[in-house]
Amino acid sequence: MGYIEDSLTPGEEVVAHFHLHWKVWIVPVLLTLLVVTIPVALYMALKLWNIEHGLTTKRVVYKRGIIGRETDEMQLSSVETVEIRQSVWGRILGFGEIQLTGRGTSDLNLIGMARPLEVKKAIESVRFPG
Repeated sequence: MGYIEDSLTPGEEVVAHFHLHWKVWIVPVLLTLLVVTIPVALYMALKLWNIEHGLTTKRVVYKRGIIGRETDEMQLSSVETVEIRQSVWGRILGFGEIQLTGRGTSDLNLIGMARPLEVKKAIESVRFPG
């Protein structure tokens, strides 16, 4: 069970888990191929394995950290816009960044997301159930 499930409040349910695109693994794999940098590559891989992105019925959660933990969370009631940022390569390979803008100056950026349009649709379907 991950951080998102552990942090649910009464009545809150996980709607979706989001995944990183495979392109984020290119650098750790290439570094692993270079024998000198195996510890660095393993550290980078550990960092990637310990990232969680998710959507609950009440919030969007981004958690990272191997031993320590850092989280960014935004209540769905605070979300004003959900934007997708994709480069040309992102469009071709199916990855991008989701930027959630909240009330005031709060932002939550989900970087390296696989299938960003599906992520946006999932967030908006919970924000505006139809």
